[in-house]
Amino acid sequence: MTKNYFTELAKVNVSEHVEKKGRFNYLSWTFAVNELRKRHPDATWEIKRFNDKPFMQTELGYFVEVAVTVNHITLSQIHPVLDNRNRPISKPNPFDINTAIQRCLVKAIALHGLGLYIYAGEDLPTESEPISSDQMGLIKTKALEFAELRNGTEQDTYNALGIDGLNGLKKLNVDQANLVIQKLDSWIEKASDANAQASS
Repeated sequence: MTKNYFTELAKVNVSEHVEKKGRFNYLSWTFAVNELRKRHPDATWEIKRFNDKPFMQTELGYFVEVAVTVNHITLSQIHPVLDNRNRPISKPNPFDINTAIQRCLVKAIALHGLGLYIYAGEDLPTESEPISSDQMGLIKTKALEFAELRNGTEQDTYNALGIDGLNGLKKLNVDQANLVIQKLDSWIEKASDANAQASS
């Protein structure tokens, strides 16, 4: 029977290495890397670059992305650049970017099992503000743009995002909406490139 590496990593007790910053808990990135490499010394990670920069700047904030490969399985995590209250930083400095990358690395490792349980419930709307009308309009515009590139419908895009149409959109909070917009930007770019190659 093949050993499940995810189950192995999910069993690691990380509680003693959780750091408290503001009202939120974070797993030490040094501990996460150490525990991962002890069990999987061939594990690797990559900090994604956008125009040779280790971050993406959008009209709604800054984002970083880290991909971690374990057992030949690559899982990617996108993380907004936030302050210690989990609010987007409008003008981050290099330290802010580095901190976001470290948090993103830990979460990408967590996708493979290590420390995943400490994030349980994190994606549930808590004190974050509800989606703004500007975000709502931007998502609808981008969802339609992507649909047209794929010869589909706006609803097809929402289905791909796991959103239950307009009712589902209204339930998003600000941070979730930012991530949806970032994902749509990435999808639109890839679909545009694919269409351009197909027509050449």
